[in-house]
Amino acid sequence: MNMLRPRRRINPVYLAFMAVSFMIGVAGALQAPTLSLFLTREVAVRPFWVGLFYTVNAIAGIAVSILLAKRSDNRGDRRMLILFCCVMATGNALLFAFNRDYLTLITFGVLLSALASVSMPQIFALAREYADSSAREVVMFSSVMRAQLSLAWVIGPPLSFALALNYGFTTMFTIAAGLFVVCFALIWFALPSVARVEPSPEVLSAQISAWKNKDVRLLFIASLLMWTCNTMYIIDMPLYITSVLGLPDRLAGLLMGVAAGLEIPAMLLAGHLVKRVGKRKMMLFAVAAGVLFYLGLVLFQSRIALMALQIFNAVFIGIVAGIGMLYFQDLMPGRPGAATTLFTNSISTGVILAGILQGALAETFGHYSVYWAALLLAIASLAMSAKVKDV
Repeated sequence: MNMLRPRRRINPVYLAFMAVSFMIGVAGALQAPTLSLFLTREVAVRPFWVGLFYTVNAIAGIAVSILLAKRSDNRGDRRMLILFCCVMATGNALLFAFNRDYLTLITFGVLLSALASVSMPQIFALAREYADSSAREVVMFSSVMRAQLSLAWVIGPPLSFALALNYGFTTMFTIAAGLFVVCFALIWFALPSVARVEPSPEVLSAQISAWKNKDVRLLFIASLLMWTCNTMYIIDMPLYITSVLGLPDRLAGLLMGVAAGLEIPAMLLAGHLVKRVGKRKMMLFAVAAGVLFYLGLVLFQSRIALMALQIFNAVFIGIVAGIGMLYFQDLMPGRPGAATTLFTNSISTGVILAGILQGALAETFGHYSVYWAALLLAIASLAMSAKVKDV
């Protein structure tokens, strides 16, 4: 008779988390890939000012997320904070749709963007709390959620370039704003509020000493360097392939979409294997793939080579984005919001360095020098990652 028992239904809350991750991912993937082109062509600024914009945006994001991360772990409804961030994201997209003044964008626009950027780490922190409270398998739950972001980046970059080049940046940013409105509705009606669990004395002790932990510091620096490489590539690549290699604009969106599509199986496979292999070995494998990717960018410039290299890029980002976040959470027990924010702040700090380096290198030595710098930073990240303990 047990064989006739109906299969367990898919949890609607689980589906809601997947849908929210996907929708916010699509909205972000519409805006980010063409931002350097938007600033160059629509706002008409030099490469240095493009890099500076990324840097200021990242600094503001770090400052805001640090202020909100501790509060989100200790008090208040995390869901309400996510809803507030979606409102800010909508306002930010509309500002970019109808404004072309650099000073306004780098001040008011950056403030809105910083508040909006808190949404994703808070969604993942809420998902971790929900998975813990409902006895769901945390690694796979997080990996499948992260796969939604990769799926969004399969769709987003090609669509972003198609909309921006064929219908204009105003249309593209307005559609992004509409997607954030849909996200707001999904969060309001479908995501749960998870009650806070009082941490044990052992966990409280770990919270106090988290940043004093050598492994947390090493992982932060390694992750920072990884995301510096990745962001330098994202900022520079659309400009590099058009102005240096003479390849079509749309290839940039295609490369980003292919990489994101390949990230999904890499991420899901990593989530499946991590219990057997361990987070440290998975991270080392991912960063080694990143080293090969940037080495390939230095050595090869053809369209076919750039497309083939996305395999290494996908392994690199797919594993780091999923396992890296869990690595921080496991090194900082009882603080999912702070740990996830520390991970995202390593991304934001990487963006700061990337904005400065890409802008300065591209303007002083040309776009090709950016990829030599990325290769050296990837090697340094691999060395740092090798010193972090397994958990």
